[in-house]
Amino acid sequence: MKKTLLATALVSMFATQGAYAADETAELRKIIEQQQKVLQDLEKRLDETEKRVEKTADVVEESASESKSATTIGGYGELHYNNITDNKSGKDKKAIDFHRFVLFFGHEFTESTRFFSELEIEHALSGDDKPGEVELEQAYIEHDFNDMFVGKAGLFLMPVGIINETHEPPAFYGVERNPVEKNIIPATWWEAGAALNLKAAPGLAFDGAITSGLKVDETYSIRGGRQKVAKADASDLAYTARVKYTAVPGLELAATAQYQADLTQSTGGVDTASATLLSAHAIYSIQGFTVKALYAQWDIDGKEAEALGRDEQNGWYIEPSYKFNDSFGLFARYNEYDNNAGNSDDTKIEQTNVGINYWLHENVVFKADYEKVGGAKDADGFNLGVGYQF
Repeated sequence: MKKTLLATALVSMFATQGAYAADETAELRKIIEQQQKVLQDLEKRLDETEKRVEKTADVVEESASESKSATTIGGYGELHYNNITDNKSGKDKKAIDFHRFVLFFGHEFTESTRFFSELEIEHALSGDDKPGEVELEQAYIEHDFNDMFVGKAGLFLMPVGIINETHEPPAFYGVERNPVEKNIIPATWWEAGAALNLKAAPGLAFDGAITSGLKVDETYSIRGGRQKVAKADASDLAYTARVKYTAVPGLELAATAQYQADLTQSTGGVDTASATLLSAHAIYSIQGFTVKALYAQWDIDGKEAEALGRDEQNGWYIEPSYKFNDSFGLFARYNEYDNNAGNSDDTKIEQTNVGINYWLHENVVFKADYEKVGGAKDADGFNLGVGYQF
């Protein structure tokens, strides 16, 4: 009897343990199934996240590609007030003028091919009996052939002088542009043709251009000879070369030569006259101090030009300046120029300017200067101006 009871107890115990084991196994299977479901859900979410990341990367890459080929807009402008007394003629100049309003439009087709243009309104109004003009000052295609050679074709500024290529108001001192580059070079001066820039070494570059040229009348006025590529006479092209050295920090040296076989473009009634322009300049900056110096001359081989004393036209200036900080700068500039240097008369004009620039922002400037003109002219007064670029 005891043996029977013991056997019954053992069977009952093992049965109970078997039931517990079966319950635990079922619970474990349930947990494993739930974990598998969670893992599958995580894998699905990771796949969706990876797809979104790849899509975002594609959009970023596409946007970056588009930004490299973006069209850009910029511009500059300047308002002038002139109060100058002419002590010889008695004709005073007291005028306020929005001298220039310029818009830049550019487009980068690829990393190596781009377009640049500049549209200008001078003196606010243009048209019949209006003082201003609407001018296309630049419009050219530029292409990088490699790291050394860059070419351009179209309408562009001539590679000569200091301000001809860089003349935005915040970039220079004085309300008006200096009279030497204005009357001798003559800035702003653009032509149409083709040009090549060679970066021969770090800090050493050469420019060469074949373009349309000037066309002077019987007065042989260099500034008046600019055709501005408006149905320009191209009977005689101009050939220009420049060398520029910038390898020393703070120093820029440059020299330009141009030759034109006939400055008159074979105008009827005017003798042919070959012309050579030579120009050189130096800029040196150390800390806040900068000094600029430029010389330019024209040699014209023509009987009529010689008779007028305009077979030689030349000028030079020197301009020291000091910028105290990002906002204030002082300058002084002495200019001499003569568009009738070939005659025996005293026709040289001397002009001195001293003044201040105040940069409200690096691209917004207020200017004031005192001006004294002597030599063949006698005048004095002051100029005020505001300019911007963006």
